[in-house]
Amino acid sequence: MLTYDLSKFEGPLYQRIYEAVKRDIHEGKLTSGTKLPSKRALARNLGVSAITVENAHDQLIAEGYLVARPRRGYFVAEVEVAKRPARTIERELRIEKPRRDWAFDFSSNKTESANFPFSVWAKCLRDAMTRRKNDLLETSPCAGVLELREAIARHLASFRGMAIDPDQIVVGPGAEYLYGLLVRTMGRDKIFCVENPGYKKLRKIYESFGVDCRLARVDDRGIIPEELRESGADVAHISPTRHFPTGTTTPVSRRFEILAWATETEGRYVIEDDYDSEFRMKGRPLPSMQSLDPDRVVYVNTFSKSLASTIRIGYAVLPPELIERYYKRLSFYSCAVSTFEQYALAAFIGRGYFEKHINRLRLHYSRKRARVLETVRGILPETNCRPIERDSGLAFILKLSTERSESEIKEELASQGIRIETISDYDAGDSGEYRNQFLLNYSNLDETRLEGALRALREAL
Repeated sequence: MLTYDLSKFEGPLYQRIYEAVKRDIHEGKLTSGTKLPSKRALARNLGVSAITVENAHDQLIAEGYLVARPRRGYFVAEVEVAKRPARTIERELRIEKPRRDWAFDFSSNKTESANFPFSVWAKCLRDAMTRRKNDLLETSPCAGVLELREAIARHLASFRGMAIDPDQIVVGPGAEYLYGLLVRTMGRDKIFCVENPGYKKLRKIYESFGVDCRLARVDDRGIIPEELRESGADVAHISPTRHFPTGTTTPVSRRFEILAWATETEGRYVIEDDYDSEFRMKGRPLPSMQSLDPDRVVYVNTFSKSLASTIRIGYAVLPPELIERYYKRLSFYSCAVSTFEQYALAAFIGRGYFEKHINRLRLHYSRKRARVLETVRGILPETNCRPIERDSGLAFILKLSTERSESEIKEELASQGIRIETISDYDAGDSGEYRNQFLLNYSNLDETRLEGALRALREAL
């Protein structure tokens, strides 16, 4: 008779019996062909109901551990049980995890919770669930629901002066996902070129898809066209509105030089990454490169900075030739963004909430920027610090005069729980051109602790 101490197992009683019998089969205590006691006999022995034993047997039969033979009972099935080693081999997983216990972070670009429109977003979600019950449970088209693509097209027309057909737009869960779609649409045989210094993850993403990714240096007007030509690239991935990390804006004359490069050879494209473009503090945003050449430029943007980094929604505007190729090659993909969030965002944009939100954020960030700069100038002397400002973006550069190396300063600050990054951190060539230029991102900066962090930086100089 099978006897088990069911207190050693967790879950409902039937699951405990199931786990006990399965363990005996795995350990060889119950071998193939062994007849089990009847349901009633086993139930009496374990002090449970017969239906509990029956439920355990049903699960074991479903997984192939037992077979039921009419009028004969339950038997252990022919199971090839892999023999386990006598002892568990202990392995030390060496996974590098980023430090998250910073007392102060000059480099954080997260969204402040106070700036997220929770009440309005909740209203849009509720309306979507109330008014679009049938649509929410329909599979989203591969490029995203039409209502969201139409809302994005209208937003781009009013905000960036771009004449876009909604069918040119592809919605995805963030820019990183969209980059992969672009690689598969354009072809892995294409050579991609990215800016240096630049967003470190971008090169890793392209290389993870097996494409040849090269670098071209950036000057005070953006990517250098001569270096782009020398790279031998077919696709240039650039950030002309606000380059990260230098904050440079590419003027129209340089943009036309880049577009001239794109038209020199058939099959060349420019990926215009318009990340952070909404926060130009002076004047209206510059015209997009896509509006200058809709046939050669792929426009990519997300809602990471304008709403929140955890709302994983981005979009790409593809030229006619590429959007046709996308549908031919990749239309079998499902859109990876929840329809609930797509319809909520469509309402958020379409009802004017997004425009109001952006205008409010611009005012908030412009005032915060002024306060942070005033604090910087009050603590870091002009002989040691020169802020380098741009007209857009949520960060600026502190050019520091010191004989100490960047690594020494960063290590000393890190020992006090303060994180800071430099332009050199994003320079793959390690040219030394950007020595002692430190990044100060103020979007999520805690102003109540800023003075203490700046004094620590002053001492580290």
